[in-house]
Order: sequence, then C-alpha cells, then structure tokens
Amino acid sequence: MTARPARRTQAERRGESERGLLKAAIDVIAGGGVGAVTFEALGRESGFSRGLATQRFGSKQKLIEAVLAHLHERQEAMLVEHRLEARPGLEAILTYVEVAVRDLALRNEARAYFMLLSSSVAEASDLREGFRGQHAEVKQRFKRWVERGQAEGQIRADVDSDAAALMVGCLLFGLSMQLLVDPAMDLAPLRETSLAMLRISLAR
Repeated sequence: MTARPARRTQAERRGESERGLLKAAIDVIAGGGVGAVTFEALGRESGFSRGLATQRFGSKQKLIEAVLAHLHERQEAMLVEHRLEARPGLEAILTYVEVAVRDLALRNEARAYFMLLSSSVAEASDLREGFRGQHAEVKQRFKRWVERGQAEGQIRADVDSDAAALMVGCLLFGLSMQLLVDPAMDLAPLRETSLAMLRISLAR
C-alpha cells in the first residue's frame, strides 16, 4: 500500500506561495522594469490570484521592499556558497566579481536588482536609502578583503583600500547598466577582461 504524502502545513503553503510570488515579481521586473509590476501581472506570472498577491504584500511598495530583501538574502547565500570569507583577500574579490558578472547574464535576480536600482535613482524614490545601505555594506566587505590581501602579501601595500573597494563596486555597477541598455551584449569577454584588469591593478 502506497503511503499518502504528508499534508503541508499552513506555514509551508504560505512560504511556498510567497516564494512563488517573489519569483514572479523578479521575472516581471527583469522583463519589463518596475513600471510593469502590478498585482494583475503578478497573478498571471505566478499562477496565483491577484487577491493573494494583494493579501501577502498589501501594496506595490511593500512588494518591492520584499523583493529587495529576498535579493539581499540571495547575495548573502552566495557568499556562503562560495566560501568567500574563508578565501584569501584577492581571491575573494576576483571570485565575487566573476560570480556577479556571470549572474548578470544568467539570472533574472541580478537583472531585476539593477532594474530596481536604476529606477530608484531615476525617480528619486524612497528605495534609494535601502540601496545606499546595501552598497555601503558591500563596499566595506570589499575594503576588508583588500586589507586582508595586503596583510597576506597578495595585494600591493600602496593600494588605497577604500578607493579600491569603491572601484570594484563601480565596475559591477557599470557592467550591469550597460547590460540593461544592451541585453544582447556578450559578457564573457568583459568578465575575463575585468578580472585581468583587477589583477593588474591590485596584485603585487
């Protein structure tokens, strides 16, 4: 006799629907920008009802904030997955950049993030504060890796860690904006060139 599958709890069903709605929102943003996000579009993309999307998030602003929190969690998971904090400083920077640029081409999450970022700047929206905080956190992480690489003897001692951290962030930002302008752009050679330039700029 075949055992019946265990019934999901209400919390499990709620978690599944929220993940589905967030994925749908990310896909809608990646494909059409922030202006394309409506609860009707969310329902069509996710297969859930418009009413469920409204019930879960209440407003478009709350939905966008939930998407940003989800994308931030995904970035933190990437750090753990690739063990970046355990790597030598220079290797951590290069691996982060390699993975981030590859994600730009392969994952809607990365495209959606920069769609939201460009919209927040263009419209001077309240989301800018959230991005400012996240970018400051990433900059501090790069700065810490530069200083670790200097202590390990991999990165030149004369490199300004604060400026180098900002340079790496600006490199990723510039590539992402160019990809939004030209979605057909081949990122593979740009990724390799970026890594080579970072090695020349930073390595002893």
